[in-house]
Amino acid sequence: MSIPVKRVKRKQILSDPASPELYYLVLEPGKSDVVTEDDLADDAEMIGGMSREDAIHILGILIRRMRFYLTKGNKVKIGGLGTFHLTFHNKGTEEEKDCTVRNINKVNIRFKVDKNLRMVNESTVATRSDNSVKFYIKGETTTGSSGGGNDDGGDDDSGGGWIDPTA
Repeated sequence: MSIPVKRVKRKQILSDPASPELYYLVLEPGKSDVVTEDDLADDAEMIGGMSREDAIHILGILIRRMRFYLTKGNKVKIGGLGTFHLTFHNKGTEEEKDCTVRNINKVNIRFKVDKNLRMVNESTVATRSDNSVKFYIKGETTTGSSGGGNDDGGDDDSGGGWIDPTA
């Protein structure tokens, strides 16, 4: 399966009007689906021999326990996936007495991916693995060894000059 991307032109430094405009690749909008816990539960039922209700129950427990441990200031590591932890942003103050927890204005949950899950661009690596991701620029043909290229989204590696008919 391949992931469609497109080129966009924008300023290198968004806040600087004098910044040069450069081309960047972004995901093609509207091409990715949202996978819900119901979808994951259906997969667990089909693949893992677990009932859909049990899978939804386990996902709910996982979310509640992650919230519990994160709010205690702990990190939550899920093997093969990654580590979740809290960060926050606060305003600086000139006086120590003014530096209080009321200055915290944003709390985030951050995620650091596990090494085993890190994805790589298939066009830049010599060997392919389960973590290789294939990208193509919508509407362009494969250009030999320059990388990227297009295919029809299938799993075969025929590549070779396919043009997206919907472009």
